[in-house]
Formats: sequence, C-alpha cells, structure tokens
Amino acid sequence: MIELKNVTKIVRSGVEDLTILDDVSFTIPDGEFVAVTGASGSGKSTLLGLIAGLDAPSSGAILIDGENVTEMNEDDLATLRSTKIGFVFQSFHLIPSLTAFENVLIPMEILGLKEAKSRAKTLLEQVDLTNRGHHYPTELSGGEQQRIAIARAFANSPKILLADEPTGNLDSKNGSHIFDLMTELHKQNNVTLVLVTHDQNLAETAQRQIILKDGRVLSDNLNRRDAETQSFS
Repeated sequence: MIELKNVTKIVRSGVEDLTILDDVSFTIPDGEFVAVTGASGSGKSTLLGLIAGLDAPSSGAILIDGENVTEMNEDDLATLRSTKIGFVFQSFHLIPSLTAFENVLIPMEILGLKEAKSRAKTLLEQVDLTNRGHHYPTELSGGEQQRIAIARAFANSPKILLADEPTGNLDSKNGSHIFDLMTELHKQNNVTLVLVTHDQNLAETAQRQIILKDGRVLSDNLNRRDAETQSFS
C-alpha cells in the first residue's frame, strides 16, 4: 500500500519559494493501477520521485507498506528502492557501458540474488528481446531501450512499479507496445502500478485516475469501467 498524508513540497526559486505539491493526500491499495495526470508543472513527476524516496517532502508523510519513507536514512531508502520499487523513466536511464542483458542483470547482482542470470534471460524473453541481449543501448531503438528498462524495473520482483511518462519519447506504435507490455506484467505479477502520463487515452485504461492541478489533487476517481464494476458488486 502507498499512503500520502498531507504531503507538501516547496523549493527555492531565486528569491521566492515555489510550491510544487500542496497538501496532497491519498491511498493506493496493493495491486491497483493508478494513472496520475495533469498539465506540465502540476507536480506529477515530483510526486513520483517522492514516493520512490528519490526526494523528500517539505512536510507530510509517505508510507510504503506501513513504513514511513520520510523518516528513512539513505541506506534504508536504497534498500527500499532495490527490494520493493521499480522505476521506469521517460529517458530510459540505461547504463551505456553495459549490454542490455547486463542492464537487466545488475540490480539482481547487487542484491546477490541466486539464479540472477537465469531470471535476466527470462525477463528478456518476456519483453521479446532475447536476441538483443548482447547489444549496447546505443545499438537499440528507443522502443527496445524502453523494453529493457521495463525488464530491469521488474528484475527484483518489486511490489510497486512507478512509471514516469514511459511512452513519452516513443512513436505511437512503440508507445502502445510498451504500454501493453507494462500493464501485462503488472497483471501477471500483481504489482501496484502508478503511471504518470499526458496521454488521456492511456490514463483511461487505468483503474483509477488522479488529476493534479497546481500541485493539488483536482480529482481522484475510479475510471468508468471500474466504477461500473463496483456498482454491480
């Protein structure tokens, strides 16, 4: 479960304080697929970074599985990210000096997981890149790099997948493929998926949509198909 309690993020901009997030509160149950939308500058990416422990709020609390992320030290945060959270970035963030296979393998080697190489091969199969594992990122297309990034995000079997505009740098065909792949892995692994996107069509496929405006939650609603399902249950 992800829980935000009155989370505010303020940064210094020149001589003024700029409020990026303003008193944001919500809860995301285990296994739910949530889309976070809103205009540029509404605080979407900042929100994702705070949930991942990549940044700290100015006030408020963020809980992951009941643990207060905002009270963790850097070592505890690193452990949280390596064991419970997968992150997919818009710009891929692959390590250029490592092959595709090695990029998927390295999170598991850092944790000393057994059968890491076997799992890395399986993940490459799941993203349909078995024959591209020996290639470096610069030798892969944008769509292939994002598929490797998704495989890497699932390497340590995280409970939470955070995706920040994962289709933003891709054409519509590759973007659709990446989205389908990510949501299929979400279903197969019962992973909580939080997707930041500008694409309203993608957002409407989520179970729930949180819309941010000027750093505040403008709306937080189940999408139509899930609302209809609940109304008949």
